[in-house]
Amino acid sequence: MSDHPTAFGDAPREPGTIAWDDRAALHHKDDGDGVFDGAKALRRGSFSELIRHLMLLPEESRGDYVIEKAGDREYSAAEVQALADRPDFPEESDN
Repeated sequence: MSDHPTAFGDAPREPGTIAWDDRAALHHKDDGDGVFDGAKALRRGSFSELIRHLMLLPEESRGDYVIEKAGDREYSAAEVQALADRPDFPEESDN
């Protein structure tokens, strides 16, 4: 994960920062996880790309999905909304 140093001498990210460029996948909320979880992804991209994509969906259907970020951390629609509202959320051209 990019939250950790990737090479000797690199420094970890500052606490409280988000690795917007980490790999992530969009899943149905209740897709069952399991051995074939990776094959069930509806869409893949950077964490910020998938946040942007989820925010484009109608508000009433966002709760049907989660974003699974590198390291098996799942983000609910409410968490994704909070991340999209952060002042440090990258502009689309930053990716």
